[in-house]
Amino acid sequence: MASTSTIESAIPATAAPAATTPAAITPTAESLRAHEDRLHRRESALRVAVPLAVVAALLLAWEWTVRANGIAHYILPAPSLILRTLVEHWDSLSTALWFTVKLTLAALAAAIVGGVALAIAFGLSRWVEIGLFPLAVLLQVTPVVAIAPLILIYVSDTTAALLLCAWIVAFFPILSNTVIGLKSADSLLRDLLRLYRASPWQTFRHLLVPSALPYFMAGLKIAGGLSLIGAVVAEFTAGTAGRETGLASRILESSFRTEIPMMFAALLLVSLLGIVIFAVFATLSRLMLGHWHESEMRHER
Repeated sequence: MASTSTIESAIPATAAPAATTPAAITPTAESLRAHEDRLHRRESALRVAVPLAVVAALLLAWEWTVRANGIAHYILPAPSLILRTLVEHWDSLSTALWFTVKLTLAALAAAIVGGVALAIAFGLSRWVEIGLFPLAVLLQVTPVVAIAPLILIYVSDTTAALLLCAWIVAFFPILSNTVIGLKSADSLLRDLLRLYRASPWQTFRHLLVPSALPYFMAGLKIAGGLSLIGAVVAEFTAGTAGRETGLASRILESSFRTEIPMMFAALLLVSLLGIVIFAVFATLSRLMLGHWHESEMRHER
C-alpha cells in the first residue's frame, strides 16, 4: 500500500510539465501580429519585384532579338534606342506630355462632377432616371471616333473639342457605377433610418454615400484610363499639329516622318501615364476603403 500511495503522489508531479507545455509554446497575439506584418511586407515587395522582373526580362529579350537579327531601327527599334530618343527629345515630348496630362485630368474632373451629380439625381428621382438614362447609354455606345469629326466641326476651339471627346468616354463609368452604388444600400438600414425619422440628407450622408463609395472608386479607376484613351483618340481624329499639342500628335508626326523610335518614345509616355493614373486611383481607393470595406481589406490566403 505504501508503494501505491507513492506512485499516486508521483503522478501529478510528472503530469504537471506536460500540462503547461502547450501554453508555453502557444504564440502570443503580438507574435502573430508581427508575423502577419512580415508576411504583408514580403507580399508587398513581391508584388513590385515580380512585375518588374517580368518587364525587365521582356525588354532584355526584345533588345537581344533586335541586335541578334540586325533589325533596322525604322522597323523595330531596340529599347535602348527608344530610351535614348526619349532623352534626346525630352523638351518636345515633355511639352506634349503635359498637354495630354492637362487634357486627361480636365476631362476626368468634368466626368466626375457630371457623373456624380446626375447619379444623385437618378437616385433621388426615379422619373429622372427613366427619362435621362437611355440618353446616357446612347452617348456611351456611340464610338467617339464616329462623333469626334462632328464635334470638331461644331466646336470652334480645338482644345475644347478634344476635352469634350475625352469627357464623353470617361463620363458613363462614373455615372453607371455611382448609380449602382446608390441603389445597393441595404433596404433594412433604409427602413431603420425611416423608423428613426431620419431626414433625406441624413439618409443620403450616412447610408447612400458609404454604400456608393466603393462603386464610385471602381468607376474612377476605369474612367481614369478611359479619359486618357479619349484624349489620345480625339487628338488622332483632329490631326492637330504644332507645339501646343499632345502625345498623339507626336505619334502622328513621327509616323509621317518615319521616325519610329520617336513614335515608340511617345507611345511609352502614353503607357506610363496610364499606369500612373491607375496606380494613383488604386492607392486612393485603398486608403479610403482599406479600413472598412471588404474589397480593399487585407485578407489571408
